[in-house]
Amino acid sequence: MAQKESDSLESIFEKNLPEEELKRVWRVLYGKSYPPETLDIPQEAAKIAAENGFDLQTEKFSAQPEELRSPHIVRVALFQNHIPLPTNAPVRDQIQALHALAEKAIGAAAALKANIFCFQETWTMPFAFCTRERLPWTEYGESAEDGVTTKFLQGLAKKHRMVIISSILERDGAGVFWNTAVVIGTEGEFLGKSRKNHIPRIGDFNESTYYMESTLGHPVFQTPYGRIGVNICFGRHHPLNWTMIGLNNADIVFNPSATVGDLSEPLWGIEARNAAIANSYFTCAINRVGTEVFPNEFTSGDGKPAHKDFGHFYGSSYVTAPDGSRTKSLTRLRDGLLVVEMDLNLCRQVKDKWGFRMTQRLGMYAELYRKASQSDYVPQTLPVTVTKKSVSLEESKI
Repeated sequence: MAQKESDSLESIFEKNLPEEELKRVWRVLYGKSYPPETLDIPQEAAKIAAENGFDLQTEKFSAQPEELRSPHIVRVALFQNHIPLPTNAPVRDQIQALHALAEKAIGAAAALKANIFCFQETWTMPFAFCTRERLPWTEYGESAEDGVTTKFLQGLAKKHRMVIISSILERDGAGVFWNTAVVIGTEGEFLGKSRKNHIPRIGDFNESTYYMESTLGHPVFQTPYGRIGVNICFGRHHPLNWTMIGLNNADIVFNPSATVGDLSEPLWGIEARNAAIANSYFTCAINRVGTEVFPNEFTSGDGKPAHKDFGHFYGSSYVTAPDGSRTKSLTRLRDGLLVVEMDLNLCRQVKDKWGFRMTQRLGMYAELYRKASQSDYVPQTLPVTVTKKSVSLEESKI
């Protein structure tokens, strides 16, 4: 019998723990009091969520008041979703259905006065990179600068005065594919793009069949609401990827992802949270949800039988503050919209408190990484030095 999927870890806590124990657990695991502080949800947002089956959640992070700086309040919206049509639906139909779903989610976020909206990884298509097939999946590739999705979102960004981060399969002017996050400004302008720096070659994640690593570095985008960076999916497993975005002065880093339970779920709640702590910025982790079944079987190169799906994309999107406190996760099972209010003053307050940048010792590590990147690198492993005769456990008792 197949095991029934749980809605979320938090729902298990809330269902089974007495209130006083729940408060203690929440303080230790989430760094916040229970119940967490939330936003008022306007009727319009609640209506959109109810009509479309969204798990709609909100939370707030605050900072200490300062004498010389006013609060720097920003609201971010993270949207996780399944694909509305089967994977073998016509490409144009799938894109149109996803655009229609996105417009509803952006409308709900706008009703909640969200300033920045971020989608999951390659949100305009099935996550078909497991198949290693070309058609029809390469037909989802589009221009980052003026593709159909960018043009569609530019109108919504301008309408709502919202910054939108759109992760797509990019086909550039030379016909080369990239896994790309497009950043659209509040006037509908193209602010720039960031590409996936680390490409997985594990299990069904055969993405290097389609695109390779970015050559754009770790750009941070100045917006009216703050400085934002994007660390796409597999990059979250690489601490230096997070670090470089922090060194470029990001206030908020978004991690649009597509990952499945059997592979990564125990890591999911840790990595973006660790990055927020280590780099004194906010992190926003967004994951796809649902199970996508493809027409043809494929294998994982692990000796297991051929199959037609990745497994369950477990959603569970969340936000972490630079002090390590974090929100509840969205559901593991359904589409969801998480809107979070944050005071970006907390970034500098945490830097001042912990001094991680001051104690980072970049020069030392730069030299060590330079050496380690050479083919003749000799690890600094010291030999065991025996200074006296080894004594057995029994002899030591005498």
